[in-house]
Amino acid sequence: MGAEIRTARAGPSGEKIRSDLEVRYEPGTGVLGLELTSKVGYLYGEAIEAAVRRVAGSLGVETGLLAVEDFGALEWVILARVETCLGRAGFDGPPVLPEPGPGADAPRNRRRLRRSRLYIPGNQPKLMLSAGLYGADGIILDLEDSVPPAEKDAARILVRNALVAMDWGSSERMVRVNQGRVGVADLESIAPHNVHTVLLPKVERADEVVRVASLLRELAGEDAPFLMPILESPLGIRNAHEIAAADELVVALTLGLEDLSAELGAPRTAEGWESFLARQTTVYAARAAGVQPIASVFSGIRDEAGLEAYVRRERSLGFDGIGCIHPGQIPVVHRAMAPTRAELEKALAVVRAAREARERGLGAVAVGSKMVDPPVVAQAERTVELAAAAGMLTGEE
Repeated sequence: MGAEIRTARAGPSGEKIRSDLEVRYEPGTGVLGLELTSKVGYLYGEAIEAAVRRVAGSLGVETGLLAVEDFGALEWVILARVETCLGRAGFDGPPVLPEPGPGADAPRNRRRLRRSRLYIPGNQPKLMLSAGLYGADGIILDLEDSVPPAEKDAARILVRNALVAMDWGSSERMVRVNQGRVGVADLESIAPHNVHTVLLPKVERADEVVRVASLLRELAGEDAPFLMPILESPLGIRNAHEIAAADELVVALTLGLEDLSAELGAPRTAEGWESFLARQTTVYAARAAGVQPIASVFSGIRDEAGLEAYVRRERSLGFDGIGCIHPGQIPVVHRAMAPTRAELEKALAVVRAAREARERGLGAVAVGSKMVDPPVVAQAERTVELAAAAGMLTGEE
């Protein structure tokens, strides 16, 4: 016996909607009808109707009425909203994916810069449209905290289609998933579509990472995305190193200070002493496991001076980057993560000495009269990479 077919809707309603649409379905016995309202209908009405009917056909919808009110949505959004509405109505079938956009096959890079990662709510396509233009090292399409429980299914489909269709520029393609069964559904939806890194919230034990890594390999094989566990509880901090070293898919370790502070019963302060041990533990655990330590977000959207001070402090603890909740934070983060001129000059001297030693077949590296160990060389190379990303290098350097 098939699923009960019922009235359903998807997408926002009300005023000031842009780049989105509302879809409603009413069961009926007559041939499927379509009512379309759109301010750009005279230009794109036929294309919108074709997209709607492709999804309806794929899901086996032959009767009833679909009412679509369009507010300038792109095709990938139309496909997602119609699929969500009909899924809620009780229909099931293969999705209709959008055409791959530029960079849909962009390769992953384990050791890439992760100075900044910009969170974008997974249920708001209007915020995704320009996300790739801001120059963040990573774009996080968020399916967790920023999405209301009733919209998890819709966000999952939107994010899947956005991964396929959107141009994310040079940014790493990242998704923060949910926990539990909802998180499994998230992974099943996004894993085959070249998500570069998956953020796992509220991780407390290494076996949680192992289970997700195993599932991702089943879903995506050799193209399984990297993992960035988020530590958000005292138990997670306690098990930080085991979590960071749980699987080779882990490339970075980060922490969520809002939830952690709540569990500690210690409100966040500008000085950050209440989380100092947790932050330092995260850095030590990540470095010991050979992955990148990434700091928590800074919530003061308009406090540029506070953000810069925060980034410099976290960098001094050993963090490689932080999370951003507003595009305006990105240039501040990049500026504060850049080395000073003195740090760059010192790093360049080490890198030049290491290059010369390799060219001469020498195992040891010397800068002046001082011998330099391999970890120092690696850190110098990282400093030069940061300087290059910040535009500090001249052609001669």
